[in-house]
Amino acid sequence: MLTRIRGGRVVDPTAGRDAVGDVWIEDGRIVAASDRTPDHTLDAQGCVVMAGGVEVHSHIAGGNVVLSRLLLPELGLAESADALNPHGSGSEIGALYARMGYTTAVEPAMPPANALATQLELADIPLLDRAGLCVMGNDDHLLQLLRDRAGANAVRDLVALNLATTRALGVKVINAGGAEAFKDGAVRFALDDEVPAYGLTSRHILDGLLTAVESLGVPHPLHVHCSNLGLPGADDSFIETLEAAEGRRIHFAHAQFYAYAAVDPQNPLGGGFTSAAPRLAEALARHPHATLDVGQVVFGQTCTISLDVLRQFAGRKGASPKKWIVNAGDAEGGGIVPFRYRDRGPTSSLQFAIGLELMLLSPDPERTILTTDHPNGGPFTAYPRILHLLMDKETRDRELASHPKVAAERSGLHALTREYSLSEVAQLTRSGPAKLLGLSDRGHLRPGARADIAVYRDQPDRTAMFSAAHRVFKDGIVIVEDGAVTAQRDGRTLSLSVEADPGMARRTDAYLQGRFGAGLDAFAVPDAAFAEDHAFEPVGLRG
Repeated sequence: MLTRIRGGRVVDPTAGRDAVGDVWIEDGRIVAASDRTPDHTLDAQGCVVMAGGVEVHSHIAGGNVVLSRLLLPELGLAESADALNPHGSGSEIGALYARMGYTTAVEPAMPPANALATQLELADIPLLDRAGLCVMGNDDHLLQLLRDRAGANAVRDLVALNLATTRALGVKVINAGGAEAFKDGAVRFALDDEVPAYGLTSRHILDGLLTAVESLGVPHPLHVHCSNLGLPGADDSFIETLEAAEGRRIHFAHAQFYAYAAVDPQNPLGGGFTSAAPRLAEALARHPHATLDVGQVVFGQTCTISLDVLRQFAGRKGASPKKWIVNAGDAEGGGIVPFRYRDRGPTSSLQFAIGLELMLLSPDPERTILTTDHPNGGPFTAYPRILHLLMDKETRDRELASHPKVAAERSGLHALTREYSLSEVAQLTRSGPAKLLGLSDRGHLRPGARADIAVYRDQPDRTAMFSAAHRVFKDGIVIVEDGAVTAQRDGRTLSLSVEADPGMARRTDAYLQGRFGAGLDAFAVPDAAFAEDHAFEPVGLRG
């Protein structure tokens, strides 16, 4: 069937396109303009047409997500179909993303030991294509290889095996070595601190994973959660980690939580923090191989979910309400700590300002991806309001003026006059994330792209505009009309096409048998675990 989206303002920064025109769809793909009479025409006059949104970092599946729902069931209850909650079920999550015009989402924290459960939960999210990143950096097998100097090839082969068996789209490292150091009593852990049981520094672990990801040609760079998240002076951890990449591709998760410069470096925990957004933005400009997602803070009740057990254990004292779960088990461990970002609270307001400042200072919106680190900084449903603030300085100034003075005094947000254009919004939420993940078939509207398209009524109220898309196409099929889901559709699970080394598979099987009494097959993600119509879509390695 040939479909024409006619007369909308087509915004595709990858093609330098921002003008009234048409988009043509056939067989689930965008095609060149045709002389044929279309089978269906959507009149998009007065609308903005963009590629479907792409989410790179949102905790939407996995063991800790399930535990958070059990710990805080009140956050997952929806009173009606129109009161969906982003802490709720997979079907609710899929609907909420689709209503905003998003068509792809990535779960960034999938431990190999929990990969099957995570992938099964991802498969239950409708309307979206989705993927997971496998987590390495605190697992005993990897640390043994590094400690015993098994060599770069052995580390590469273990990374490839984990990618293959978990069916992940990439690799994430969370506070490399920090979970292991925590078991020996560490309360802070920096890049050159040593994991006592292995004699390895965090830098050594990070270097091994950066090299492995590059040598394999994984399209998505190593996805890095640095040490000392959320602490005054965390900007030093960010810069040191960036420099340690030594020109290799690297992606920083939820960078807002590292944009905290200590007011008193001699007493970082006593003097509070001030914005380091200019420092991070300047570093991003100097390092074209680096990307980041923001982790914007928004106000209200949420639940922090992280495999950074060291930080979650420290954060339990601030739990609101006063209940939490921390697990320091094998490999990553992790924790769930409820938290409330207090509207008009001094610290929360400063965090809020820093995230916006970081995006407004960005030298390249395509390398600065909008996230809230859902649910850690707040729900992903806040994206429309965040975009509004980025696009409208007057609204932003009114917002900032309503918060405690510290937000303006310790950030540079008030002085920034930049207003994001629609093309920059598309870079921030479409083309940038797709390029970052290595997904060349989405994030743009050029012929050959998957027909994942969002059509918005062009409104001055950008919050309203981006909250409820006029139409959303998934693979050329309309799934949302005026903010309401009108057609259920199963998406695909995107996974990297990588071959595992047979020798490493045998070695890992023996290791797992000795440690857990179960071999490699017990931890792999097989096709047989999924419904017959479930589709894993392979993504190729870099050439």
